[in-house]
Amino acid sequence: MTAVPAFDDVPAAQVSPVARLVAPVFHRLLDRIDAGLESGGIDAHLPDGTRRLIGGRAPGPLPIVTVHRWRALVRLATAGSVGWYEGWAAGDWSSPDAVPLFDLFMRNRRSLGSSARSGGVVRLAARAWHRMRRNDLTGSRKNIAAHYDLGNDFYETWLDPSLTYSSAIFAEPFDDAEPHEAAQATKLRAILDRTGARAGDTILEVGCGWGSFAEMAARAGVGVHALTLSIEQKRQVDDRIAAAGLDGVRVALTDYRDVTGIYDAVASIEMVEAVGEEYWPVYLDAMARALKPGGRAVLQYISIDDAIFDSYSRSVDFIQRYVFPGGMLLSEPRFRALAEARGLAWEDRRGFGLHYAETLRRWRVAFDAAVAEGRLPARFDARFVALWRYYLMYCEGGFLGGGIDVAQVTLVKR
Repeated sequence: MTAVPAFDDVPAAQVSPVARLVAPVFHRLLDRIDAGLESGGIDAHLPDGTRRLIGGRAPGPLPIVTVHRWRALVRLATAGSVGWYEGWAAGDWSSPDAVPLFDLFMRNRRSLGSSARSGGVVRLAARAWHRMRRNDLTGSRKNIAAHYDLGNDFYETWLDPSLTYSSAIFAEPFDDAEPHEAAQATKLRAILDRTGARAGDTILEVGCGWGSFAEMAARAGVGVHALTLSIEQKRQVDDRIAAAGLDGVRVALTDYRDVTGIYDAVASIEMVEAVGEEYWPVYLDAMARALKPGGRAVLQYISIDDAIFDSYSRSVDFIQRYVFPGGMLLSEPRFRALAEARGLAWEDRRGFGLHYAETLRRWRVAFDAAVAEGRLPARFDARFVALWRYYLMYCEGGFLGGGIDVAQVTLVKR
């Protein structure tokens, strides 16, 4: 699209001559992004003093983005989503609301192709770094600690009162009057119901978080052997179960690969994203080994559109680099094939991606309130706070854009 004259908030006299000189190079890059936007667009305010509509040919999100320095586009072109975050953190670009921008990128994921992926030497270096964070027995403990051992006092300030760090299931249409904790309880009950566990049975929970599912199961008379690699989470779950006066919950700092024994059912709620593609077969072997014949394993998992999985898996995205080292979303068709090859029938899959967008929106509102009220632990500086706010916006936009989904499925051992 053709650039229009200088916009109101950047007087022409203040535009750097250098910014004007190099502008044609960057407008050609914007031409490629423009061609890849099949729906929605970007109201772009640019360093050469022009305002440009990128895309805008079909309905969709229309975020406002101010590019303060052309360097933002260099970062995007060379380092993908990692570079785009680094540009935001450095003040190279800004937006009054970045969620629609991330929605736009995800909504146009196929037509944009590699525009938001790193390439060349940058990608090779990132892959080498990511390889060092692989989820072997030692690496898994380090990667989990990097995310979950930030401190229970951190997560308590913005999660719902049940301390459930996974997607809720809300009544539809969404209504702010529905308490977040109630929607999380709906999700947990759905998982417990899927297991088919009855009073006196025992469930293996692989990745127990802060204990909300274990507590619900225990209140129903179901025993739980809960696994975590997070020291902070184990401490919280132990205290939680003791305070509730419940029996039958045992929490262990144990890797899923080290599980022994046979269980009536298995539950794993958004833990498989911390496994990595290399270890999917090992994870599913552990599930199959732990289940009695006819037993059910219930998974809640996050997947990415299989059409972009190959490019996603060959690069390192913002979340893997800055928030969750070692993490990887599922390719549902590939993961399902591995499960079925191990005698685990894939049944009753239910996706609810927009519910995750709503969950993330509520987390972001609570996070912002905690920041405004000074309730975050003092050890976290402004850069960390900004990183986590960006992370919550990035994920919310991804689910709104439909390229990532959350689902529950029941795996029945034949």
